[in-house]
Amino acid sequence: MTYIPEIVTLADIPRHHARWSPRAIATIHADRTTTFEALHVRSSRVANGLIALRVKPGARVALLDQNSDRYFEIMLGVAKVGAVAVTVNWRLAPGEAAYVLKDSCAEVLFIGGRHAARLAPLLAGFTMLRHIVLIDGGAGAWPVYEDWIGRYGDADPGFAGAAQDTAVQIYTSGTTGHPKGVELAHSTFYGLSRYRALEDYDPHFGWIDWGPGDTAIIAIPAFHIGGTYWAFLALYCGAQSVILSQFDVREVLFAIPHHRVTNLILVPTMIQQVLAHPDCATTDFSSLRYLLYGASPIPLDLLREATAMFKCPFIQVYGMTELCGAVTYLPAQDHNSGGTERMRSAGKAITGVGLDIRDPEGRSLPRGTVGEICVHSATRMNGYWNLPAATAATMDAAGWMRTGDAGYMDSDGYVYVQDRIKDMIVSGGENVYPAEVESAIYGHPSVAEVAVIGVPDLKWGEAVKAIVVLKPACEADADSILNFARSRIGAFKVPKSVDFVPALPKNATGKVLKRELRKPFWQDRDRQVN
Repeated sequence: MTYIPEIVTLADIPRHHARWSPRAIATIHADRTTTFEALHVRSSRVANGLIALRVKPGARVALLDQNSDRYFEIMLGVAKVGAVAVTVNWRLAPGEAAYVLKDSCAEVLFIGGRHAARLAPLLAGFTMLRHIVLIDGGAGAWPVYEDWIGRYGDADPGFAGAAQDTAVQIYTSGTTGHPKGVELAHSTFYGLSRYRALEDYDPHFGWIDWGPGDTAIIAIPAFHIGGTYWAFLALYCGAQSVILSQFDVREVLFAIPHHRVTNLILVPTMIQQVLAHPDCATTDFSSLRYLLYGASPIPLDLLREATAMFKCPFIQVYGMTELCGAVTYLPAQDHNSGGTERMRSAGKAITGVGLDIRDPEGRSLPRGTVGEICVHSATRMNGYWNLPAATAATMDAAGWMRTGDAGYMDSDGYVYVQDRIKDMIVSGGENVYPAEVESAIYGHPSVAEVAVIGVPDLKWGEAVKAIVVLKPACEADADSILNFARSRIGAFKVPKSVDFVPALPKNATGKVLKRELRKPFWQDRDRQVN
């Protein structure tokens, strides 16, 4: 990725490319193709519309919808007025989405018509939310995006802003049951590109060395850092983005040969679904330069099958929302279908990233010793929105971030993730925190106690399992508990199974010993992540 000094904020992306390559294609979505010139004009109209709505620098503007070209031009328009784009997970239950909107103090909401109806009853009582725009139409009194944007002029309002200003706020699930808003600066989306010219730049880092001749698929949802970062990376580099509303195997298999896609990022579960589709064997994958995967290591058997089919280099990336995506990578040359020790690792630091393994007191540990993986990077967050204590607990004064993952580093600097210090479960690339699921199940009238853990799963990597103690003289089956949870939390968080036990194991202070609950499911494995 070539460093472009003229791009200081995300707002400068359409400005720069509209000047130097106005006719180049920026985005493709469904039957719409948008050039960088048109992207600049349309994002300026969004900005002028927000100014008319009295949106000031630093104000929050929320987006709740599937991926689309309109979604990202709105985000760029938000940047052009110095406001902050808040991406809301459309898979959340209405109450969960409402919490994010309230917590972020969003003043304007752009929402897809398919989601507006189920959220409308909750939105009526919001005091901070002053304006709602329907992105793709729908019933109601709210203006429709294309009509709304047509009211405003093409002129760029010209707001400059600073690289370290917060540009995007993405919510991550919280261990205490409430999600936290991660504030990401403009510079986090391109901060590592400035290391491209360093003499020690890793020659195997070409997987991120994009240009105008490249084409990427945006299939990961924009409410994930993977989706937003991948889209802005392509736009920053002047590459072409094929934006899918959501991950759909048939659309991916059509888009790769049709648009000659060069760069693709998927989670292992997605790769598995692509390989299982009957059209996969007849799809032309010859345009692919790299296939990146993240969220979890790839099983060796799946890697063998995938490399034989795609016939392109594979790169594993590891990171977190608070670090604006990837901070380590496992190079293509370390992927060996025969299986090697390094295949178990999350790779080594991207140039410009510092890694350290530390004990609970924050002291560095020697190589080969398990401790908490800590990261120092120019892509680190500004902090958690309105949560200074949580920010201080995660990021120290020197800018080192605690990942919450336990692991060790070998003599060559490769990091091996062993377990999660936090209780987070990664299921199909989605982060699920047990506290949220436990809170949802605990309200069931027959449930006395509940503990939620992750267990190995061939399809999802880890599956969410609930272990339940029933109240005396009460009865309940798994379906009734799962249906109850489904009404309160997003479907991807609902457990795949429920076990009933007479009591939960606890220590002397009454804390549930989840390690004991996990042991029967993980005892034959050499590490506690899958």
